[in-house]
Amino acid sequence: MKSKSLDATLPAQRRVSLPRALAATMMTIAAILSFTGCSSNSDDSAQPASATVSNVKLSAAQRSSIHTYNVQPSKFSRTVEATGAVDFDNDQATSVVAAFSGPVSRILVNPGDKVRKGDPLAMVDSSDFAAAIDAYSKALVAAKNLRKIADVDKDLIQHNGVSQRENEQAQTDAASADADRDAALQALVSLDVDPQTIREIQAGKQISRAQGVIRAPIAGTVAEKLITPGELLQAGSTPCFTIADLSRVWVMAQVSGTDLASIGVGDPADVLTDTTAKKLSGTLDNISAVVDPDTHAVIARVVVDNPGDALKKQMYVRVQIHSRAQSSGILVPVSAILRDDENLPFVYAVQPDGSFARKHVTLGDRNGDQYAIPVGLTAGDQIVVDGSLFIQFMQNQ
Repeated sequence: MKSKSLDATLPAQRRVSLPRALAATMMTIAAILSFTGCSSNSDDSAQPASATVSNVKLSAAQRSSIHTYNVQPSKFSRTVEATGAVDFDNDQATSVVAAFSGPVSRILVNPGDKVRKGDPLAMVDSSDFAAAIDAYSKALVAAKNLRKIADVDKDLIQHNGVSQRENEQAQTDAASADADRDAALQALVSLDVDPQTIREIQAGKQISRAQGVIRAPIAGTVAEKLITPGELLQAGSTPCFTIADLSRVWVMAQVSGTDLASIGVGDPADVLTDTTAKKLSGTLDNISAVVDPDTHAVIARVVVDNPGDALKKQMYVRVQIHSRAQSSGILVPVSAILRDDENLPFVYAVQPDGSFARKHVTLGDRNGDQYAIPVGLTAGDQIVVDGSLFIQFMQNQ
């Protein structure tokens, strides 16, 4: 028995609809293939866009608002920019060290106070101080008494009242006592005992309470207070204060090795801070002989006048060192420089047909409102310095 075909088993209406559905499907696929083939041959927008940026042509009216600059070599002085930190001028600052031992009883100044040379800074209950005053008082009495004896013996020897040997011994004792008195006085001076107290001791007055006084060795500003009441000071080793003349400070600028050849001692410099827009003028007065192992930079010291104490110790600043050595090259105004989508600098250069084309350049040092251009431009090039943004807008349309 023969088997029936698939068509024979289907209802009549199904036998008619199946070929029609298949034909419709095939027509749809053919239409898609036909559309794809036509699109790939005729649609240029499907091709990758060209990376080349076309030149810009402007109308005469638009061209009138564009300003250009003819590039020419010129001589200029480099400006080296660096960062730095403020420090005291060590030629005008000193650390005050206690000259005697003892606990601090009272502090008389605060950081920022202005002091004169000899002004009291702190009081100390010091046995060293009291011992020095006592030694001077005794030395005064001994010297006075021995000098009287020497004067009497000198008179008596003329009348054979004493022997020559006794007179010589009296003169020796008096001279030795005078030396001890002067040494005791020098000890008081080294302890910064004020002259009024010394005069009272010389007049034979009793000093009711002998307190040591730490005094300012120079005039200036109390920059640091390093002690507190009750602290025990050790003679000659405990730092107590820092006194500095802040009318002039040092700025320690970190200069890279590649910039060292451009600067020299005596070059003028400007110091800029974040707290004020005003530049402070200074002079480069020292270049270190060693390289900082952490930053691989060389410290260049700039001496700066500091009106109003605007610069504080450890303040971070920006430094511009203006080299006095002359360099030559191409300079262009900062306004001529634009940047592309990859942040590369370029300028618009005028072409022989009057259009404007991008020309990529390498930026060198900035000198005020100009950039040095070591690579990218040659003498005679004409570039846009005013209106570059308008040309860039037109080019991006």
